[in-house]
Amino acid sequence: MSVTTEIQFQVASVEGAPEHAVEGRSQWQLTWRRLRSDKVAITSMVVIVVMVGLAIAAPAIAALVHHPANVAFPNTGENAVGNPVGPGTNGFWLGTDDTGRDLMVRIFYGARISLFVGVVTTVIGTIAGVTVGMVAGYFGGIIDTILARFTDAVLAFPYVVLALALAVVFGPSLSVIIGIISFFAWAGIARIVRGQTLSLKEKEYIEAARSLGAGPFRIMFIDILPNLLAPVLVLATLYIPAAVVFEATLSFLGLGIQPPTASWGNILAAAQPFYTVAWWYTVFPALALLITTLAFNLLGDGIRDAMDPTTERLLRARKRTKQPRRTKPLVLSEEIPGAALPPAAQ
Repeated sequence: MSVTTEIQFQVASVEGAPEHAVEGRSQWQLTWRRLRSDKVAITSMVVIVVMVGLAIAAPAIAALVHHPANVAFPNTGENAVGNPVGPGTNGFWLGTDDTGRDLMVRIFYGARISLFVGVVTTVIGTIAGVTVGMVAGYFGGIIDTILARFTDAVLAFPYVVLALALAVVFGPSLSVIIGIISFFAWAGIARIVRGQTLSLKEKEYIEAARSLGAGPFRIMFIDILPNLLAPVLVLATLYIPAAVVFEATLSFLGLGIQPPTASWGNILAAAQPFYTVAWWYTVFPALALLITTLAFNLLGDGIRDAMDPTTERLLRARKRTKQPRRTKPLVLSEEIPGAALPPAAQ
């Protein structure tokens, strides 16, 4: 077959091939593809889903083991000297607490409180922070000055001291905890959103929308807000474990969720006198808190790396460096002009 005939055959096969539309990939599709290749982030996501499932199924688990969360079992849940029994004793898979209640059931009920506080406060803080940041960054002037200085004041204030003071004044309750954490959660997000808005409002497509008669609120929520979702999502993922730890801290100090309602913080507070005779009473609630917060932090880091366009290029470069390089044998006649091979090689 001649060269001309082969070219004509290839052209005919290409013309006869079915047409396929070239589909573009959105930012979220590219992010999900990069996130799937991150084993640590996927493992963290699985851990979070399992923890949420256990929290939701806490009443069903309590009914399955016949151990309600706030019911003590002094005959089977305590030993002869009144201390908690260990894991696997008398049907208590993770042991009992100081009053003979099932520790596993109370940990799952505590997950309901901790995850609820973390998610709700993050949602409230994110909405407030995005709104304040966009308004300050877009309008500028005196509005930006007032909102920016107020944001700096909130960030500079010792929030633990204020949280303790407010909890003492208003009394410890779930609503007070949600209000306190939400008040301090929005400021960091507002500062990031304000900086991004200051940069985005100078873009050409914003000027085009403004020239077509679009109002300020339409530009902020239709044109600017979609470009802020990536950094806001990363910040929100990292704020959830901070809120969980803050709620556990307040409950541990006795200013948060009050007994008999289960919370990881008040469980750890009640376990302090028994850490030498009942290690499980301290280890298992602390382990649940550690695993949950670590999973959210690792997932946030994975989402941040997946949303970075340079991540894929770095992964490809890393794969190329791992592949062994093929070395070409050195030939003097090819490398050095005018070099002749020895007589034996000729």
